Amino acid sequence: MFKKIVMFLYVMNLAFIGTVFAAGQDREDGLPGMPYQQTDVKEFKVCADPDNMPYSTQKGEGFENKIAEVLAKDLGKTLTYEFWLDRQGYLRNTINAQRCDVIIGMGSDVDNLRTSKPYYRSGYVFVYRKSSNYNIKDWDSEDLKKGIIGIVGQSPPTIPLNDHNLMANARPYRLQRDLNLPPSFIVDDLIAGKIDIAIVWGPIGGYFAKQSKEPLVVVPVPEYKSVNVKGKEEWNISVAVRKKDKERMEMIQGALDRNQAKIMKILDDYGIPHVPVVLGDKIGN
Repeated sequence: MFKKIVMFLYVMNLAFIGTVFAAGQDREDGLPGMPYQQTDVKEFKVCADPDNMPYSTQKGEGFENKIAEVLAKDLGKTLTYEFWLDRQGYLRNTINAQRCDVIIGMGSDVDNLRTSKPYYRSGYVFVYRKSSNYNIKDWDSEDLKKGIIGIVGQSPPTIPLNDHNLMANARPYRLQRDLNLPPSFIVDDLIAGKIDIAIVWGPIGGYFAKQSKEPLVVVPVPEYKSVNVKGKEEWNISVAVRKKDKERMEMIQGALDRNQAKIMKILDDYGIPHVPVVLGDKIGN
């Protein structure tokens, strides 16, 4: 059965490729067998994960869904989506395959896409139960030595964690989320008492802390790149389009500029930690 499916996809892909080249359409890489969609100027077509709170869901529940709604309305376009799990191959199978045109949240200094001016900046956070009576402010806080620290392996905070001899306290989590677990899994383990401190990306920590019935404390992790650039904790976030879509980006930038106050309110409503944007900030600077 698998071979039949593969052969069917192969044949359909060959037929579609012939049609595309006959029409002279510019194509980019994508998953073989999947159709390439032509841009509809009336659509504001967003690439998004279907189940990744607090960012996006198919039901439009995430903060990036809400930002997309603001931008589409400002531009007078119909908001549509191409949903794809945000994992390896995400860009190749969404925006680079021309099945959608806009990514709402992308690191501002990514090289293979055209990005807007940063519309917010966030960083990693310490999260712990209020009932623990911890007082964690930075990497020198004594309370970091008292409990089990949940941290995503290979994430930037592992650098200062190791530099401060705290790795023995760490419980590592996979860099790529197990899809059998909800996006909140690290905070869930914190609430359940399986770990005592979580060190996570700000939007994850801030949103799920705000949703929690167990009172949680969220503290920004201090920037570390002045000590070790690989430990950089704060990142500018932009909207992204394909590299060639200069006019589309100019249009989106105008909408971002006009609606910055609405966007910041959305971030605050979702508990997304943010700090002032640092223009020109790159990992090597």
